Amino acid sequence: MKAIRGATTVDFDSGEQIRERVKELLLEITKQNALKQDEIVCIIFSNTTDLHSFYPAKAAREAGFVVPALFSALEPEINGALEKCIRVMVLTDKEEKPVHVYLHGAKNLRKDITQKINIALDGPAGSGKSTVSKLIAEKLDILCLDTGAMYRACALKCINEGVTCTDEKAVDRLIKDINIEVRYKNGVQRTYLDGADVSEKIREPQISMLASTVSAIASVRKKMVELQRKIAENTSCILDGRDIGTNVLPDAKFKFYLSAKPEIRAKRRQSENEIKGIFQPYEEILADIIKRDEQDKNRKIAPLKQAKDAYFVDSSEMNIEEVVDYIINKIQEKI
Repeated sequence: MKAIRGATTVDFDSGEQIRERVKELLLEITKQNALKQDEIVCIIFSNTTDLHSFYPAKAAREAGFVVPALFSALEPEINGALEKCIRVMVLTDKEEKPVHVYLHGAKNLRKDITQKINIALDGPAGSGKSTVSKLIAEKLDILCLDTGAMYRACALKCINEGVTCTDEKAVDRLIKDINIEVRYKNGVQRTYLDGADVSEKIREPQISMLASTVSAIASVRKKMVELQRKIAENTSCILDGRDIGTNVLPDAKFKFYLSAKPEIRAKRRQSENEIKGIFQPYEEILADIIKRDEQDKNRKIAPLKQAKDAYFVDSSEMNIEEVVDYIINKIQEKI
């Protein structure tokens, strides 16, 4: 069972405004979560002691929520608590990830939800950006956009069409008609190329190196950046890549540059590959990482570079949990 949380406030204690704000809150919760009444098991309300003109549960019933069970409770008095506040918890059997809703003065209760948060996470190959991004997105309940997957899909398109990734003119023609979609299923990003799910295919070692090559072509970067910016404009999200903080989202409030020694990154990549059933000698992986570092740092268009206002995170002596905690703490300091 999933719990969807929400809250709102009223300007003054009146039955009319309590009815209005409760209806607004519940309608927004059902809209954001695509909920039908028969998918709601129970709606539980609580309100501060300065509200006594009308029961929120009765307001919900009058607003048309007649199918789910309803319950209202009075909150204990706590010094400094938000005044004239109505909280709600909607219980549902629906499996999708819940979208929590905070309206009016209640937005201050969860600024991490009500404020649009854009996080830029840059760094070289094998630094753990993708893993860290997914964990941060899960903890902050925001979208994780794997930008590298888009470029990998471009590289796969070139292979499928027999186009050499260094042939800019051929890639320019191919990119005009490319169809890349990013879909989210149960909080996991799936990448589609021309209607086919290529999420696993684009993680093969040969695609990784070709993605770096094709991403240096102006037409490819332009198309991908347009899509990434559009997503970031409309939702809180974390983007990882090589030029997110310097080029894609230069105005992002939260920027980080994650790195580690090449030898450490090579060992981590080798372990990851073996789990996936991919066996490659350590020396080859290290050589690929060093080569890709040079290629990414020295490309003419949007090279790998730490943004001036980005926090540098050296994960050589840190585990994933420590990296995630460090980044989240820095974000919360600014919220």
